[in-house]
Amino acid sequence: MTNSSISLYWGSASPFVRKVMVCAHELGLADRIEIRDSAANPVDRDSRIQAFNPLAKVPAAKTSDGATLYDSRVICEYLDTLAAEESGAAALRLFPLTGRDRWSALRRQALADGLLDAALLVRYETLLRPEPLRWSQWIDKQGEKVGDALDAMLEDVPEPDAVNIGSISYACALGWLDFRFPELDWRRERQPLAEWHAAYDNRPAMTATRPSA
Repeated sequence: MTNSSISLYWGSASPFVRKVMVCAHELGLADRIEIRDSAANPVDRDSRIQAFNPLAKVPAAKTSDGATLYDSRVICEYLDTLAAEESGAAALRLFPLTGRDRWSALRRQALADGLLDAALLVRYETLLRPEPLRWSQWIDKQGEKVGDALDAMLEDVPEPDAVNIGSISYACALGWLDFRFPELDWRRERQPLAEWHAAYDNRPAMTATRPSA
């Protein structure tokens, strides 16, 4: 896979795309990614994305040797493997290979992705569904999942020097809540998590990938 590159269907506001791009920046691979703009939508599906992902969801990628990759978890691990194959033992590993560190990073990724899944369902219900058809209990229950996920993050704040798929996933999820749900005061009564995020959010890979409408 030496000198491999990928074409990536991208959305400026997607937290899952941001996770991929943060990994690319951390691994020094951002210049290997060809960005393809898209208009991902759960109802009006973008047929361009379907060429890479039959679900027409971003991120969706194709490698220079023709392999298609989706979703963010797969693309991030591909980038991590690519960097390791090219740089050897000196490479930063965003996916720890074994032991407690690996399972902690993967668990944190799963928690952050689950938070985003619930928050996206709230956004779709309020943004895309006609107002007379909106289900308030659905919104409330998905919101409870977001709150429970935030409380679990508070109990499992990454180490200050942790740079792996778990910490990246946490940071992208929290950043997206700030971007799409500014009225949600997730920092209240979660000061240690807020302090961790404030520090992590200043990493160059995070500042280079801020979401935009």
